[in-house]
Amino acid sequence: LSISGSSSKGARFPLDEAHDLDTGVNAVQRYFLDNNDHFKLAVNTNTDGGKYAELILDKELDREIQQEVSLLLTASDGGTPQRSGTAVIHVTVLDANDNIPVFSQAVYKVSLPENSPLDFLVVTVSATDADEGSNGEVTYDFGRVSDKVKNVFSLEQKTGEIRVKGQIDFEEESVYEMRIQAKDGLGLAANTKVIIEITDVNDNAPVIFLKSLNNPVPENSSPGTEVGIINVQDNDSAENKNIRCSIQHNVPFKLLPTPILTPSISLSTGLVLLKQKDLPNSDQFPAAWATITQRKIECKKNICCPTIYFK
Repeated sequence: LSISGSSSKGARFPLDEAHDLDTGVNAVQRYFLDNNDHFKLAVNTNTDGGKYAELILDKELDREIQQEVSLLLTASDGGTPQRSGTAVIHVTVLDANDNIPVFSQAVYKVSLPENSPLDFLVVTVSATDADEGSNGEVTYDFGRVSDKVKNVFSLEQKTGEIRVKGQIDFEEESVYEMRIQAKDGLGLAANTKVIIEITDVNDNAPVIFLKSLNNPVPENSSPGTEVGIINVQDNDSAENKNIRCSIQHNVPFKLLPTPILTPSISLSTGLVLLKQKDLPNSDQFPAAWATITQRKIECKKNICCPTIYFK
């Protein structure tokens, strides 16, 4: 017999009738079923008086636990001496789609450097299904995710591989969260969460803004006179945002820190006069102070070269 694993308790399965060449009381009178975990026996009488048996499912079958069940059926007559015959019944348990996919992790959490190349493998999600055949074949798809996620990441339906398909920029998005769905052949589904944390790469150079400049500077200006305000910004984060500013040593100026004016300003410095006697006259420095500043003031972080703008 082939019986589906989805058969419910109480399901009945008629068996072929046993035959006896004798008649009357010497013909088949009884059936017996050896003890087992899943079936019990019912004996019925045909319209012509013959007897046949039915298997009744007493405990539901599960192919994932037991793929086949063997039963010993005995038929006996009513004669003296009593005679009997036996038959072995092989029950094959057919797979039922009674298992949903199960992910190896409830949450997948990974780190991804910004500017990762296209087709870079970020993470592989994996789900298994205890069913067999098409009932156990798992495919993957995005759950409810934003268009931004779909524009940046791709998901391989058969392998569960999540790869980079768009530009990864920490300054635009530092964390991506997405739901991934695993579905078997008949539509039973499970979900998991994937969290991708983008790590900052030192890919932005400091930008210097000349906020103000007193030009020209009178030659009798007192030491400590403010000459200009320089504002420096960097779009990176954490240590990559730390900036060091310097000015050459052979000029009569120094850089002093000034209060940060806005949250976006990484560092502001003031350009002030050191000593009155060190101030060069206009004959020595015929170029505009903006040009001098552009050439002489330098702000660095790590190995990035600064980009300088003047307003």
